[in-house]
Amino acid sequence: MQRILFSFIFCFFLATDLTAQNSISTREMDRINWMEFAEFVPEKINTVLLPTGTLEPHGVINNGADNTAPFAMAKAMADELNALIAPTLNYGITGSMAAYPGAFQITEEAYAPFIRDILKGLSKNGFKNIIILNGHGGGQTAVLQKVAADVANEQGVRTLVINWWSFASDVTLEVFKEDGGHAGLNETAYIQAIDPTLVHKERYNSDQATAYPKPGTWSAVPFPSSIGLYQEGQGYPNFNQAQADEYFKKVNAKVADLIKETIRKWDLAGL
Repeated sequence: MQRILFSFIFCFFLATDLTAQNSISTREMDRINWMEFAEFVPEKINTVLLPTGTLEPHGVINNGADNTAPFAMAKAMADELNALIAPTLNYGITGSMAAYPGAFQITEEAYAPFIRDILKGLSKNGFKNIIILNGHGGGQTAVLQKVAADVANEQGVRTLVINWWSFASDVTLEVFKEDGGHAGLNETAYIQAIDPTLVHKERYNSDQATAYPKPGTWSAVPFPSSIGLYQEGQGYPNFNQAQADEYFKKVNAKVADLIKETIRKWDLAGL
């Protein structure tokens, strides 16, 4: 009986030790030790999530919402995707809102080679799947798509660029029954689910919002409002906490499913 008990205890601790060896201590690249990194990448982990954004006005939420959102998204899905999270690229091509207080504008001439070297560095470190979770649109999207495609072809890696708010527009309509906007109810609700202290609804008034113009009608720089609505009369931040939490979970699930399906099809094609 004692021999059986000893064998059971030995097997238990052996299994526990093996589990610990197969579990990574953190998913964040800037928090992991270099020796542990080498133990997991690329043998056990070959996918990396790169959050990208910028600093610009966002109505009643934080100027760094475009960074807050994709980083929180990456943290929410990293385990499910068996991915590491690269440090967020916090500065970007801000565009028509660059004149607002606290905003930063990085030129395309500076941004494109910088992001190229980051992607090449991720490739050099052994990642096969480089997933860019982009939190900021405008001209930044085109640059990311172009550079990511070039690096994929040059380095023999696989890249995916996702603008989460656009990809999840159907989730916005499902949860809120109307369209959103830049710093509209969709983006504001997502931030509310992450950290309610970053949302200041007491500062909101309807004059802060302007519907984006239809193509070919008008344009203004700086854009006259820090909230840009996709549809006239829709997208004001009139949601509750339950809706915010639901939206956060459903957006993350939709984005994670896209990533998993894309990787599955890459593998199926032998790419």
